[in-house]
Amino acid sequence: MQWETVIGLETHAQLSTVSKIFSGAATQFGAAPNAQACAVDIALPGVLPVLNRAAVEKAIRFGLAVDASISRRSVFARKNYFYPDLPKGYQISQYELPVVVGGSLSMLVEGVEKTVRLTRAHLEEDAGKSLHEDFHGMSGIDLNRAGTPLLEIVTEPDMRSAEEAVAYAKTLHALVRWIGICDGNMQEGSFRCDANVSVRPKGSTVLGTRSEIKNLNSFRFLEEAINYEVRRQIELLEDGGTVVQETRLYDPERKETRSMRSKEDAHDYRYFPDPDLLPLVIGAESIENIRSEMPELPPARRERYRLNFGLPSAYAVSLTQSIEVAAYFEEVVSILGSDSAKLAANWVLVELAGALNGAGIDIGASPVSSRQLAGLLKRILDNTISGKMAKDVFEAMWTGDGDAEAIIGKRGLMQMSDAGELEKVVDQVLAANPKSVEEFRAGKEKAFNALVGQAMKATKGKGNPAKINEILKKKLAS
Repeated sequence: MQWETVIGLETHAQLSTVSKIFSGAATQFGAAPNAQACAVDIALPGVLPVLNRAAVEKAIRFGLAVDASISRRSVFARKNYFYPDLPKGYQISQYELPVVVGGSLSMLVEGVEKTVRLTRAHLEEDAGKSLHEDFHGMSGIDLNRAGTPLLEIVTEPDMRSAEEAVAYAKTLHALVRWIGICDGNMQEGSFRCDANVSVRPKGSTVLGTRSEIKNLNSFRFLEEAINYEVRRQIELLEDGGTVVQETRLYDPERKETRSMRSKEDAHDYRYFPDPDLLPLVIGAESIENIRSEMPELPPARRERYRLNFGLPSAYAVSLTQSIEVAAYFEEVVSILGSDSAKLAANWVLVELAGALNGAGIDIGASPVSSRQLAGLLKRILDNTISGKMAKDVFEAMWTGDGDAEAIIGKRGLMQMSDAGELEKVVDQVLAANPKSVEEFRAGKEKAFNALVGQAMKATKGKGNPAKINEILKKKLAS
């Protein structure tokens, strides 16, 4: 039997607020255990939650970015369950009336556009953390994360492969960072995914029983976990078994998922409106104020790059994968001028990206600044150096030898562009290679390239290739 995979993702994006969603405690990562847990967070008797306005504004910002509906009235609910790192015995979340409803997100998967529908995005508080490794026979509880503001973003079951799920997650990750609502640090738990995975016979419209894989904090783990779970479910069904609705964890060392607990449904949590929190009412003016402050979104910027700079679609997509790359590219173009945008894009996406990947660092840590790269590209444009020489200069800049001007001067890399000097070199090359001249005049184009190579060799690679080509063509035509 042939099977179809069905995937929906629930993503928890930690909102980049200074304080927690219902208290004034700090949200900064890395503090000593329980150093950032106040009376509200640890649920001392008599304390009351107060909603953080900045968290609401960031949720609205996300809703606008995905073309969703912003609920003018939404409600906070209590999600009841017992766990040692949840001191209240419930989590404040949103259930029936979330702040963001609908929307969609589009991405490229192997060059084909895929759109994933969003069900909702709702505000909620994070729980604390149980520490098992530092204690013998006991667990510790760190409540620093308790009350940290989260936006849970839920998709429809629209994805059909692990590759599509990863493409969606990467696009969402880039977006929440682009609009400034989440730092996206997956190692610190700021962006983590739960994957709902099921399989069904191809052609069927009935959803299969799903397993939820919790807390996947890397794109690689997300892909591996989904692929394993799909294989597990197919093998189970083909052997005559049944898939049990359950929550599973992914073990990256064994590259397998394992059962954690039976999967709860909404009624198991006994949701009811939180009596300590009034309904959240958002005015039209507030929404429009936030809309006016929104940055240019990736799709609009891609279109601008294509129309204003004449960039190929693939370049425009790559340059808008992160706001830092786009900002770097735009700084280079602002220095060089829009006529040089293609040159700038090529260097950012090829030479710079290659160096960053090789060093395993992000563009924010690049040892070559956008202004330094623009300085190097200026020397290509004014024929001071050739494109080949520029790569050597870039390597020297990368290792800290200074800016382009200093390296070119120190190493004597200035390109030969004087027509008189190059004409002498070409005359010598033609005189020394009569056979190549004869072959070219007999119609062999490769002979011309050989002559260009000899001229470049004679100038030790410093000759201006365009001018050498021009002089050679003129000499050979006479």
